[in-house]
Amino acid sequence: MKITAAVARQAKAPFAIEELDIDEPRGKEIRVRVLGVGVCHTDIISRDQQIPVQLPAVLGHEGAGIVESVGSEVSKVAPGDKVVMSFLSCGHCPSCASSSPSYCHEFAPLNFLGRRPDGSPGLRSGAEEVSGRFFGQSSFASHAIVEESNVVKVDVDEVSLPLLGALGCGFQTGAGSIMNSLACQPGENLVIVGGGAVGMSAVLAGAICETNTVLIELNESRRALAIELGAKAALDGNDPDFLEQLAAALPGGVNKVFDTTGIGSVIEKFIGLLAPRGMVGLVAAAAADTKVALDVTQLVIRGITVKGILEGDSHPDVFIPKLVEHFKAGRFPVEKISKTFPLDNINQAIDEQKTSAFVKAVLLP
Repeated sequence: MKITAAVARQAKAPFAIEELDIDEPRGKEIRVRVLGVGVCHTDIISRDQQIPVQLPAVLGHEGAGIVESVGSEVSKVAPGDKVVMSFLSCGHCPSCASSSPSYCHEFAPLNFLGRRPDGSPGLRSGAEEVSGRFFGQSSFASHAIVEESNVVKVDVDEVSLPLLGALGCGFQTGAGSIMNSLACQPGENLVIVGGGAVGMSAVLAGAICETNTVLIELNESRRALAIELGAKAALDGNDPDFLEQLAAALPGGVNKVFDTTGIGSVIEKFIGLLAPRGMVGLVAAAAADTKVALDVTQLVIRGITVKGILEGDSHPDVFIPKLVEHFKAGRFPVEKISKTFPLDNINQAIDEQKTSAFVKAVLLP
């Protein structure tokens, strides 16, 4: 069938809105009518070839929508079901078998290769093949072909559903890092560095966990938003009095740091601010040559833990329904950090998301 999609054809060039052909779902595949899809930093760096996805490609990996049709082997969902689409995992490697699918041994080929195992992309522009299956979905489009394993059925109304696609990646990463990876507890002092979508969803998770949360962010409007979302304080890391302000906000020291910047010098700075037995979580898609200098003696003496985190250490089938319940109860108000745009306006959405108060652009196909 014919679909509309935003196609990445050249690194650092605008997305082009095009009509493509999409395959019918096979076996364990599902065709989803996309109602909303978040714009993530990973989409942009993949277009720009920091992650070498084969172009032309349909990107997008934070989709939510309604199941339209299913392959002959699908039993998890049925046409008409509302779903959030997440990353793809193999289901049988040691990580998947231990309920850690984000560390799937086949994560890279499954999510970035752009092809089915038989080599077919599932998307075409006339005779030209277009890479699909980005994170198992390629949801910058009116429709996406998804594997049964990477959809999560959700119980929400159709009005709310478009905003929930980012639960499949960005929001899951931020919230999961606080709730799963760092296992934050009530009363702990938490510093979140960077107020993008991952950082702001971490702020929301910190409020759920009842931590004393401080956001470090240069954008003044985003600092104000963090206070509204439950942060105890929001500080400008470039302020000359920053360290004094942080000490006043978090007497007793910093127990946990969550860095979303991926900047080596920033990470080193905040590791140095941790209290004994402190923990830092690293999540950003950093530049390939990013290095962090660690004083091993100090790590040992102070009992510091440095943890890399992918997808918030989340099992989507388990964690996404939990976030949906928090959303329905008003504890995870993604509408306060999101702004919607028509899919046709994807390039405008990307530009605005860089500097605006909102942190998650959501495209509405």
